[in-house]
Amino acid sequence: MTKKTSSTLKSTCLAVIAVSTVFGLTGCKSPQEHRQEANDVAYDIIKDKQVDTLGKAEPFTIERPSDVLRRRLITDQDLLHATDLYLGPWAIEPIEQWPDPNYLEPTIAGDNIVDVPEGKPLQFTLFEALQIGAANSFRYQSEKEDIFSTALDLDLERNEFRNIFNQALESNISTDSSGSRTVSGTTNSSVTDFSRQLKNGATFTSNLAVDLANLITLGGASSLGLRADASVSVPLMRGSGEFIVTEPLTQAERNVMYSIYNFERFKKTFAVDIATEYLGVLRQLDRIKNAEENYRRLIMSVRRARRLADAGQLTEIQVDQAVQDELRARENWIAAQQSYERAIDNFKILLGLPTDAEIELDRDELDRLVRMTEGVAQVEDDEEDYEPVPADAPINLPPPSREDAGPYELDPYIAQKLAIENRKDLEVARGAVYDEQRSVAVAADGLRGELTLLGEAASGSRRSVGTAASDDAQIRADKAFYSALLTMDLPVERTAERNQYRNSLIQFESAIRDLGSLTDSVKLDVRNRLRDLLTTRETLQIQARAVMVAEKRVESTNLFLQAGRAEIRDVLEAQSSLLNAQNALTSAIINYRIAELELQRDMGLLDVDSQGLWTEFDPETLKNEQ
Repeated sequence: MTKKTSSTLKSTCLAVIAVSTVFGLTGCKSPQEHRQEANDVAYDIIKDKQVDTLGKAEPFTIERPSDVLRRRLITDQDLLHATDLYLGPWAIEPIEQWPDPNYLEPTIAGDNIVDVPEGKPLQFTLFEALQIGAANSFRYQSEKEDIFSTALDLDLERNEFRNIFNQALESNISTDSSGSRTVSGTTNSSVTDFSRQLKNGATFTSNLAVDLANLITLGGASSLGLRADASVSVPLMRGSGEFIVTEPLTQAERNVMYSIYNFERFKKTFAVDIATEYLGVLRQLDRIKNAEENYRRLIMSVRRARRLADAGQLTEIQVDQAVQDELRARENWIAAQQSYERAIDNFKILLGLPTDAEIELDRDELDRLVRMTEGVAQVEDDEEDYEPVPADAPINLPPPSREDAGPYELDPYIAQKLAIENRKDLEVARGAVYDEQRSVAVAADGLRGELTLLGEAASGSRRSVGTAASDDAQIRADKAFYSALLTMDLPVERTAERNQYRNSLIQFESAIRDLGSLTDSVKLDVRNRLRDLLTTRETLQIQARAVMVAEKRVESTNLFLQAGRAEIRDVLEAQSSLLNAQNALTSAIINYRIAELELQRDMGLLDVDSQGLWTEFDPETLKNEQ
């Protein structure tokens, strides 16, 4: 090799390596770019699967703004926290090795659903509570991240069937003094790999290696090494065919769909939980009001009893009875306040808000609820139309009637049918049966023999320091190495595969039983919710009448006491009955509303959007369809 040729080769190969290096460096991405790419891929997958499963695409993101309500409450209300980590990830001080500084940068434009007032408790309505929970709840965030993770799993499975390129660069400097003469040199190499798996099971790989070997002590002698090789593997029996090869991809596709179904079910359940807790807190507020009114009435009763006793119209025993009831009323009033505090703290945790945050719920929500249930709670005072009935007259017990039934008290058959058609967890259970069915086919494929065709072709040669004075290597098809190999593994030992196949059949039947069990549970849930509606409607009407009777009883016993025709015990019992009836009426109103929401949830018809707001099912649509 001439000096000029060697120099030309060296320049050429250095240029090749330089280009490869530049290509490799420009192909590298920062952690921030990788994060953004993962986001884009996952969100595209989720959007496509939402369309496939729900028929529509909804806004979806796992990115949380730094000014979420939770953080604003902590800072604006100066709430106790031992460390700034309590505020969220944006408060942490990044370590020196932190790879993605932009990730921890605070963002604005958060969940400005409500503004935190200065020096006052935060007040919000039920609908605002639904949005607050969707934006701040830890559990809600975890459910969304589960969907995101399944989308990334799907992307990884899809990557198995994409063109895969890899680039490797290497520079080796060596000195050999073991012989009579010291030899030093360098070897620069670049290897480009390509691989592709086809959906029929065939796998193709190839690589191109470029080496430049240069001997420093031999006058700069150098040589170029070029080597290209390719190989193919084609399964012909076990592990072949698109159905078997793409099964992991198919399952990953379905897992994303299942995660979306599960999230839809979770949103409905979560919204009903928020409503239940919200109304439960209002119930405790109403009990405080009732307990306070009862406490005041009993204080007045004690004062009246004392005056009557001083006038000689009551005994001291009756005065003591009134004092005892007054003390019990105070105890109940304090207990009601503490029950309210516990209820509202638990509600804060459900929403993802700090437990010591100062919040208030909209008390008008209970008034609106009372107006909503007026149709099923109408009670008329029939005292004027009362006609005496002989004691020995036949007694007829009227069964519960649907005359005053609410709009959601549907026919059980129709309600169960709607649930079976719309429950997303049933969709998941049905899909699991088909998943196990495919697993049986995959397990059966493992029982077959293995027949694989292998092919390989290679041309050229690699270089090392000791071959720097050799002729340049060339890639020539007429001087290449070719080989083909056919391997077969007879299905003689298949104990593990046999057991796996038998277990797959068991799991298949188990999935069918699970579907049947869940279907029965869904129907039972619906039937129980309808029973709850009927029971609470009857209770609502009974307690509405009980309040009317108790109010009259309190008024009449007070008049009789003043006239000397009743004892203090009669007044105390009447007031206690009024308190119990008022609390029971409020509970019945709330329970009826909760039963309506639970029925819609259990029928799968309570539509909840990405912000946590619900759209209730309109029973009138059933009449239009009939």
